[in-house]
Amino acid sequence: MPIQVLPVTAADVSKILQLEENHFADLKAIEIAPSKLTKAIAAFANADGGELYIGIDEIDKSKNIRAWRGFSDAEAANPHILVFDNLFPLGQDFSYEFLQAPQGNSGLVLHVTIQKTRQVMTASDGKVYVRRGSQSVPYTSPEHLDRLRRNKGLTSFETEPVAVPLDLISNSEVIIRFMLDVVPSAEPSAWLRKQLLVQDGKPTVAALLLYSDEPQAALPKRSAIKIYRYKTTDEQGARENLAFNPLTIEGCLYDQIHDAVERTVEIIEQVRVLGPEGLEPIVYPVETLHEIITNAVLHRDYGIADDVHVRVFDNRVEVESPGSLPAHITVQNILAERFSRNGTIVRLINKFPDPPNKDVGEGLNTAFAAMKRLRLKDPVIHQTENSVLVEIRHQKLGTPEELIMELLETHDEITNKQVREVTGIGSENKVKSIFLRLAEAHQIERVPNKGGASAAWRKFTGGGASSATSETSEIPSPPGLF
Repeated sequence: MPIQVLPVTAADVSKILQLEENHFADLKAIEIAPSKLTKAIAAFANADGGELYIGIDEIDKSKNIRAWRGFSDAEAANPHILVFDNLFPLGQDFSYEFLQAPQGNSGLVLHVTIQKTRQVMTASDGKVYVRRGSQSVPYTSPEHLDRLRRNKGLTSFETEPVAVPLDLISNSEVIIRFMLDVVPSAEPSAWLRKQLLVQDGKPTVAALLLYSDEPQAALPKRSAIKIYRYKTTDEQGARENLAFNPLTIEGCLYDQIHDAVERTVEIIEQVRVLGPEGLEPIVYPVETLHEIITNAVLHRDYGIADDVHVRVFDNRVEVESPGSLPAHITVQNILAERFSRNGTIVRLINKFPDPPNKDVGEGLNTAFAAMKRLRLKDPVIHQTENSVLVEIRHQKLGTPEELIMELLETHDEITNKQVREVTGIGSENKVKSIFLRLAEAHQIERVPNKGGASAAWRKFTGGGASSATSETSEIPSPPGLF
């Protein structure tokens, strides 16, 4: 099947030449050997996918100056296509097309689109590479390869046996309670073996996490939840912002999830934000907190020696789960696709009475829907190198201008700081610019005789200092004046 030739515009050419080489994009000249390019393709496939453009010359890297110089025709790229197709055949995960630029740009650029694959991909040298930033990093150590296989969903740490006595769980309070509530006819030891939770007389990681009274004794630093309260809206929490020493939630996973959600809600209820009636308790849907914390606990990589972290800030809650998104799951498709890294844990915790994962596979959708009902913005999902971070921000739906005018319906005047708290905007100058635009539109005006630290704005009456000129003169002032 011939590879499609796609005409592109001069604007498209300019965008490609200005692309930043990063975690998702790479640009190469046609002289680079196909075998070397397979490293980049494999690296993208083993990470989060990406795009490779072959036929771009680097003229001056320091100034990001590049030139379009592709293959003279499609046949000239055959050596590359043959190598790529042997290792990465056309299909669901890999696609190829030629980009034909307008006159003045020579040749066809080969554009390779790579999806995140379910299997571990190797380059033509037989090695495994993973994209990290703008580099294709070789994974050679057994530890790195094991982690990659777990990330792909090919293996799971939950099945690993742990060298502790089986009666640590067969006689635990948790499993006795579980058997009485759910499976009254079974004996714990026999039931554990039937569920493949025992290997060579030893309980597996999943068995300990689900049925041990204190799995943290056998699985330290990888089976608890830490809760922090930072009195700040800064992007990073710091020790001086901590309201108290971090809380550590331990116990079996079923109890952990319940206790962590309960403690998080208690902490959030003590946070006050500006609302129509002045300072009001902050409100997040309990369903959102429950589903995101549940998701973090059930789908984390237990092979990584780290706990789940819940951080409560003045304007948001962060839930960080060890391990990258598994298999083919990405930030873009996470609400539509399904894959369980810890299938045994997910299946068996659903057998507990009132299980935390009632609607299996629908947890995040429930979390997003609950935020919409309160007219709060959707949670934001980030993937770092070794974790998944979900931000639940206390930001109302609507533009900053709409939120400012809504606030002035119940407040005589407002300040820059108050608007930043309501909108989640971190920059004082950005809020200042919004004030100026609203003033020019005769929607708001400066409150007379208030300047410096007490500067404020009110609805337009025609009697205040509403002109942009008077405000512009203050723009060079030091941050924090209003």
